[in-house]
Amino acid sequence: MSYAIEAEGLVKRFGSTLALDGVDLAVPTGKILGVLGPNGAGKTTAVRVLATLLRADEGWARVGGYDVVKDATAVRGVIGLTGQYASIDEDLSGTENLVLIGKLLGLSKAAAKARAAELLAKFELSDAASRSIKTYSGGMRRRADLAASLVGRPDVLYLDEPTTGLDPHSRNEVWGTVRALVDDGVTVLLTTQYLEEADQLADLITVIDHGKVIATGTPHELKRRTGGQSLQVRPTLAVDVPAVAGILRDLTDTEPLVDADNGVLSVPVDNPLLLSTLVRRLDEVGITADELALRLPSLDEVFLTLTGHTAPVHEGSLA
Repeated sequence: MSYAIEAEGLVKRFGSTLALDGVDLAVPTGKILGVLGPNGAGKTTAVRVLATLLRADEGWARVGGYDVVKDATAVRGVIGLTGQYASIDEDLSGTENLVLIGKLLGLSKAAAKARAAELLAKFELSDAASRSIKTYSGGMRRRADLAASLVGRPDVLYLDEPTTGLDPHSRNEVWGTVRALVDDGVTVLLTTQYLEEADQLADLITVIDHGKVIATGTPHELKRRTGGQSLQVRPTLAVDVPAVAGILRDLTDTEPLVDADNGVLSVPVDNPLLLSTLVRRLDEVGITADELALRLPSLDEVFLTLTGHTAPVHEGSLA
């Protein structure tokens, strides 16, 4: 397997603060790595090192096969970076922004215009190409910002909190764009405060806490590793809750949890066949259920189990 990003033993100190304490990372080519962690865990510091914006005190890293210290210029030539906030000029049009970036990257005026038109079409912004960015919606701005980071045709893209502040519709637009980039072969390292975002997009997840990697795996693997399945039932009639609780107790020898607000009962299980057994028992006593499911822990629950913290909150931008 080839890796677009590799890092081993990264250590970074800021005075007496140990921001990175031996961080290892590996991102297969053409995949998305989601980097999660509480505020101040070291996520942004790690990405800054990988983007050649900081030099680690110890350890090594390669991006696109290039050493981030010895071959920093080459690394910058294969990466793109989109921070939490738009880096494009709001007073310029979409075309003008991308052409400007292209010329700064050394493209001829004709080549910069061609690349701008290509990216605006790819991100479904052609109709707004001549409008100033300040007239764009939130989702359009983020797509334009992503387009700007791709003018130089990077092989590796760093996305720092790419959907911060967006409404659900705009967030879904950005998610679709990121998936399309990966389909084109781009490798993505994503830091995000939205665990749902990591669950939706990431092929792999690395959890960092206090400067250390405390877990790595696919979302499914992390859910399996940090907790078993739970059986959940919501009886159609609230009056049936005690009877359902009794059935669950008989099947699992465990007292079920009852959410009084929505009438959902849940109990941990280690045998998925209990679901079909529960269906038969409910049918035998004539109880119907509006919801009946066997589920793994959510990524939020995984994060809480691993770190002892709730979901991460907004962290400083890379830009």
